[in-house]
Amino acid sequence: MKVPPRCLHPVVFVALGLAFFAGSGRSQDAAALKKYALPESEEGLPGAGALRRYEGYVTRWPEFRAKWATQVEADQKAVVFLGDSITQGWGTSLTKRFPEMKSANRGIGGDTTRGMLIRLQEDVLALNPAAIVLLMGTNDIEVGIEPEVAADNFKLILAAIKAHDPHVPVVLSLVFPSATEKSRPTEKITALNELYTATVKGDPQVTVVDTWTLFAAATGDADPQWFGDMLHLNPAGYDRWAAALRPVFATLGFVETAPDGFTPEEGFTSLFNGKDLSGWGYRPTPPRKPSKNPNPNAPVFVEIADNVNFDGKAVSDDGRYAAIHGRLVVKTPAEGRRIQQLWTTEEFGSDFILKLEFRATPNADSGVFIRQPQLQCRDFPLAGPYKDLKNYKAQDWNELVVTVTGGKARATCNGEVLEESMDVPATGPIGLEGDRGQMEYRRIRLKKLN
Repeated sequence: MKVPPRCLHPVVFVALGLAFFAGSGRSQDAAALKKYALPESEEGLPGAGALRRYEGYVTRWPEFRAKWATQVEADQKAVVFLGDSITQGWGTSLTKRFPEMKSANRGIGGDTTRGMLIRLQEDVLALNPAAIVLLMGTNDIEVGIEPEVAADNFKLILAAIKAHDPHVPVVLSLVFPSATEKSRPTEKITALNELYTATVKGDPQVTVVDTWTLFAAATGDADPQWFGDMLHLNPAGYDRWAAALRPVFATLGFVETAPDGFTPEEGFTSLFNGKDLSGWGYRPTPPRKPSKNPNPNAPVFVEIADNVNFDGKAVSDDGRYAAIHGRLVVKTPAEGRRIQQLWTTEEFGSDFILKLEFRATPNADSGVFIRQPQLQCRDFPLAGPYKDLKNYKAQDWNELVVTVTGGKARATCNGEVLEESMDVPATGPIGLEGDRGQMEYRRIRLKKLN
């Protein structure tokens, strides 16, 4: 990926060299740079596609990698970010945005999927990472490498990760939107993202974060408010990316590990104790008729034959729902879309006020069931249907309040009305649905009014 001119200034490279090689002889400098130099030929190297050869990239490759080679011991068990100039652009701000989490930045401006594959072992796997965050492919498109070739390189990267550690979490950020004038047309990016998601479909080791939708304008190009040049993120864009990753890192146990300490208001009773799924379970679902023409991309609808109670269990039997540090987490489904509901074992026949807070990853889709009907609860600005909310906080905690009186439910999000008068049955449980993306709920409490 081409990086902003300031990233290519020769003074930067001199500074990097001095910082790394301070106290070393010139012969040692030359030896280290030679060891980590970009291969002169692609012959015999893993993967496919020509490596980039422009001066800035050829210079960065050995300088960065030689410096990282001195940090292998210090960076053991870090969450490693592998990518190109967009990843490189985090700089040292990774530690500021995720201060609770040990991280290591292994982004090189201009890199392609093949370049990342070639350096994967030394730059990433040698660190025995606690997790790996991937963003790759935009430069492949820019230099004319077809999406299918880049996707094949990605498969090799994923296979190498699994061979090293079949359990290390992999967080896949989809390729960001850009623009045709950057030689990165929307249709090519979309095709590559589709190939990526098809590759990891059904793989519980990989969590996909929909960063394409997160950063796309209505046209499909990059939304200028998050980019400095329709390719590289501005500071607000990095804040947005960090916010999208934080809920996933929290589920993996890297951040937000302190107890919540929330106490319900007087008259309210907690429906979720924050420690396990007591009081929640699965309920039987009506059988679905098999489709005459099944769609391989259709969502998975989970069928439950009998009541299942999760009292005392921190995780549902299938692993989809989990109590993690005060949060009831509906994890990102490996299938891409997996529709199922978790219900309270108690039913509520009287009028009541239900309060809870929720947080959604980009474009996540979920719902809260009030006795039986579903109230959409999702990443509203991206997923809808309430796209014009003024108070919604993207990838942050939002308060949902539902007041049920006389068979009608009034729902608000951060004080803005979602539904003024939704019909609900006379009695029934409270349910939380999972569809796509990750949803989290906390501070779920209810006050009976009569």
